Amino acid sequence: MTGLRYVYAVCRPFRSALQSQLTGVAGSPPKQLTHHGLIAVVSTVPEADFAEEPLRAHLEDLDWLTATARAHQQVIDALTVVTTPLPLRLATVFRDDSGVRTMMEAREEDFRRVLDRLEGRVEWGVKVYAEPETTEITATETTEAAEPGRPDGAAGSGRDYLRRRRMQTRAREDVWQKAAAFAGRLHETLSAFAEDSRLHAPQNAALSGAPGQSMLNAAYLVPRADSEEFVELVDREKDDAPGIRVELTGPWAAYSFTDEFAEEPEVEP
Repeated sequence: MTGLRYVYAVCRPFRSALQSQLTGVAGSPPKQLTHHGLIAVVSTVPEADFAEEPLRAHLEDLDWLTATARAHQQVIDALTVVTTPLPLRLATVFRDDSGVRTMMEAREEDFRRVLDRLEGRVEWGVKVYAEPETTEITATETTEAAEPGRPDGAAGSGRDYLRRRRMQTRAREDVWQKAAAFAGRLHETLSAFAEDSRLHAPQNAALSGAPGQSMLNAAYLVPRADSEEFVELVDREKDDAPGIRVELTGPWAAYSFTDEFAEEPEVEP
């Protein structure tokens, strides 16, 4: 192969074939590079885009980064169907096959240890959002309530406006408190079922686009054979209280449980 080597994941040999039409980053199909009984899943990418300097520039381009992350994830998802991959950080690039093998040699013990731990397991994500319902107070009501010299009836309108604002604030606080308590109970229950769990920082609504206030953003490591039971547990534990939304995603490769391999993108010589 010519060009640079983009590495998606390390795994053990697997028998099932990947999708025949599967493509990865830069439209290249993934290949398997074997070293000491481990496999690095790689594809060829152009040096013009993935050498150190152009790559650092591309990582500031949100559109390019999004397309690359999707292509990367497409390969990881395909691997997760047929084996237990250890995903490497986005945009891990080496000069050639020899560079990939040198990396595998240096980290072989770590790779084997983590793969032993992850074998037959997948990651599930659970998020809880508080979505308090609000009754919109119109700009006309606000203006009229604030105007001086209004008749006595208008004073009542001003008091009504302030009362509605207080009621809205109390309703939001009540939903947030209930959602926080529910999220804590749910995390405790799911953590007891899962083999391991990770709490992530609450998602920024402006970046994620998800409505509501994030109250829980957690990942759970679950044996693949127990996934159906885990999903049923989440469904049973969902709270019917208004204003609380539970989002379940997965199964994923166990990104959240490979911390030592999930640092910033890197380029190796």
